[in-house]
Amino acid sequence: MDITKKLEILNRIRKFSRLMDTAFGIPGTKFRFGLDPIIGLVPGLGDLISTIISAYIIYLAMQFNLPQDMLGKMIFNVGLESVIGSVPFFGDLFDAFYKSNIRNLEILEQHLNQVDPQLEKVEFKGFQRVV
Repeated sequence: MDITKKLEILNRIRKFSRLMDTAFGIPGTKFRFGLDPIIGLVPGLGDLISTIISAYIIYLAMQFNLPQDMLGKMIFNVGLESVIGSVPFFGDLFDAFYKSNIRNLEILEQHLNQVDPQLEKVEFKGFQRVV
């Protein structure tokens, strides 16, 4: 895969991760949350939708040939958030604080720093690194 395609996929992963986990901030605090806990408020269907979006992020990340242990951590993060997130009210609070998609983005960026350091030198179209 060429660097342009890698950057395109990485930017898509960053966009979805931030949208789901850190898109909004509470004024006067450093606390950020995304659509994940908001979507999760919809009984039953909300948590399913959030899990599908998180699975899509993992699918995109798999295109970077992640090692099995890193892929396992990413799946665990989403699974944990899905299971605990399905508990009414408490699960939505957990979703707001755990941020599995940002955790998974950090895992992916750690992998890319090791195997493809040239990506670090390329401008990410306004995205800041998460690490």
